Amino acid sequence: MTTKLFGEPVQRREDPRLLTGQGRYLDDLGREALAAAFVRSPHAHARIRDIDVGPALDVEGLVAVYTWEDLPERVGRALPLLIPHPALTHGRTAHPLAKEVVRHVGEPVVMVVAADRYAAEDACALIEVDYELLKPVVGLEEAAHGAQLVHEDVPGNVGAHLVQEVTAPGGQGAREAIEAAPHTLDFRLDIERSASMPLEGRGVYARWDGRDLRVYSSTQTSTSVRMAVAAALGLPLPQVEVIAPDVGGGFGVKIVHPWPEEVLVPWAAMTLGREVKWAEDRREHFISSAHERAQVQHVRVGFDDEGRVLGLDVTILHDHGAYTPYGIIVPIVTSTQLLGPYRVGAYRVEFTAVYTNTVQVTPYRGAGRPQGVFCMERTMDKIAHHLGKDRTAVREANFIRPEEFPYDQGMIFQDGRPLIYDSGDYPEMLRMIKELIGWDSFDRRPGRGIGIGCYVEGTGVGPYEGGHVQITSDGRVHVSTGLTSQGQGHETAFAQIAAAELGVPIERVSVVTGDTRRFGYAVGTFASRAAVVSGNAIALACRKVREKALRIAADALEADPADLDIADGLVHVAGTPSASIPLSTVAVLANPLRYAFDEETAKATQFSGTASPDRPPVAEGEEPGLEGRDYYSPIRSTFAAGMHAAIVETDPDTAEIKVVRYAVVHDCGRLINPMIVEGQIHGGVAQGIGGALYERMVYDPHGQLVNASFMDFLMPYATEVPRVETDHLETPSPLNPLGIKGAGEAGVIPVSAVIASAIEDAEGFAIDRMPISPSELFEARERHR
Repeated sequence: MTTKLFGEPVQRREDPRLLTGQGRYLDDLGREALAAAFVRSPHAHARIRDIDVGPALDVEGLVAVYTWEDLPERVGRALPLLIPHPALTHGRTAHPLAKEVVRHVGEPVVMVVAADRYAAEDACALIEVDYELLKPVVGLEEAAHGAQLVHEDVPGNVGAHLVQEVTAPGGQGAREAIEAAPHTLDFRLDIERSASMPLEGRGVYARWDGRDLRVYSSTQTSTSVRMAVAAALGLPLPQVEVIAPDVGGGFGVKIVHPWPEEVLVPWAAMTLGREVKWAEDRREHFISSAHERAQVQHVRVGFDDEGRVLGLDVTILHDHGAYTPYGIIVPIVTSTQLLGPYRVGAYRVEFTAVYTNTVQVTPYRGAGRPQGVFCMERTMDKIAHHLGKDRTAVREANFIRPEEFPYDQGMIFQDGRPLIYDSGDYPEMLRMIKELIGWDSFDRRPGRGIGIGCYVEGTGVGPYEGGHVQITSDGRVHVSTGLTSQGQGHETAFAQIAAAELGVPIERVSVVTGDTRRFGYAVGTFASRAAVVSGNAIALACRKVREKALRIAADALEADPADLDIADGLVHVAGTPSASIPLSTVAVLANPLRYAFDEETAKATQFSGTASPDRPPVAEGEEPGLEGRDYYSPIRSTFAAGMHAAIVETDPDTAEIKVVRYAVVHDCGRLINPMIVEGQIHGGVAQGIGGALYERMVYDPHGQLVNASFMDFLMPYATEVPRVETDHLETPSPLNPLGIKGAGEAGVIPVSAVIASAIEDAEGFAIDRMPISPSELFEARERHR
């Protein structure tokens, strides 16, 4: 690379536009479009006996009303199961509109289209649905008991069951190793249900011109939505365009494709010959979008006098809600990422994913990792307490050592590839976090505690991403990639990569994401994969363009391409800056628009070498233009890592919990932009504090979500989030050309474990359930008096 742009804290280029109100979000579009609204089930489990739309037909502005029976067969069939797995023996997905049975409060039953949203909502309120109430299944234990079924054809409510086991070097199984260990512990852990809550809910806007369909969606995966919509509506793929405008946060909830509305709104636009739009309101988001996190974990561990784990046996009961559109990615990630940065002698993990009459579960920032880290880090703390050892000493005793990389954990990860850690230095990270938080000098006093949590995060999951790079005759560089952006800073980070690879000022680079008109094949933005997979694809595409530019410039300058370099947008002979040619001119030469008919004309051409009468203007095997496209497909995930530490204070009277300090040491390989990485970490920590102390979805026994508003679902303000102190360790990944690892979920993953550790240290009794509220802490104190 010829510039220092890669690795520099370049200010985010998106911010001036977004912070001054110039962003263009889904609901800013289609102001003249018809509005859609939905009648959603008020019951968690019921059979639909009749739908009477008659009372709504007189609403002024009503255009159409649709039930499942009104949908064509192709449109009304069950939505796709996106990620099948052999262990998912009873995968179930919803229909775009409920067919016969509703299985959670909020499931769409009727779609209404009207002149505006007010009229559509008025019509929805008048539609009468006759339900036969069925007993709902709420809570993991009730689901596992299996007395009542969510799906009549799913025995025991069990959608999936999977066991993975890694034996000790001598071939001993986990349960045998535990029985033979000098010390054993047995305990239960609980993580409650939560959800991502982006500032902008989901939304879809579609228009049809009689031949081509254009869909705007607040999505994390525009290319996948495009393919899903084309398949559902029976359209050739080239006739469908999907564009993600500015997206106000995703955190995982917007990776599902297609959502019912992403099929129904475009279908209505085609059926009615009018533009149609739907934007989710906040209550809809609570009761009809996806949740995550809820698990019960039973742990049995055996260890020696130094705290080294000899055997670990974990049984996980996972709540998948009413449907499994995203397969069993979450419990797979929990069960594999649970191992963290540790060598475990023998490991057995078994999970059972059960259906409940609650909102479906799909990945939410961290995607199963917070649950796994909570399990392992609580285990480490319990071992330390049992042995009377420092909690960091027990972790140190179990770390994978730097010389052991690549380290094979002997399991299969979420991408179906071996769980092999590519690089890292966990002992050094521990030293850094202890120094950053002041672990050894901590001022210990009543009601004040310190906690720590370590994790490893699989990032950059495949299968692929692509990048297209074009240099135009004005010297500007245009980069496009198929994944989408929801605030990650892609416009800046990808521009840094391109500018560094091509030797041009970053001001000349523009970046487009999430527009299938510009890039048609991609996977999407999730799983901390954008920088690793798209970043490397863009770098590879840039290298193609650079090679072509040097070849054309060498011909013009009558030089060897190996002797040329690019800096500040000029191709020049190394050591001789005066012998140069602008990239803008190279772009012109790459697209010849006329022939040099004779030698005199050739001499008049500025760079005669490009106009030789002895060869065609565009050589065989070449394409006109200075542009390139490439894809990057990782052989397996790359593994970032981090360690967090926190100091908390608990009020002796009210049991309020205050996070006083929070520190993070993070390793995501080579840093593209340290400022963006820190922003990701800060935002993740804030989200993690919410998950540890405030955010939970509370269902009553009837399957009603009793806190479906921001009045009742608590989130931390800036006053609840301390300044996050950060430090970075860079262990480059050997798996990709740029040596980078993902960072998008790093901040959130270990926070519940860290805060539980700190509260436990402050209070002197075990914290085995998260999130924890002041009232719960107060009650725990009473039990332990």
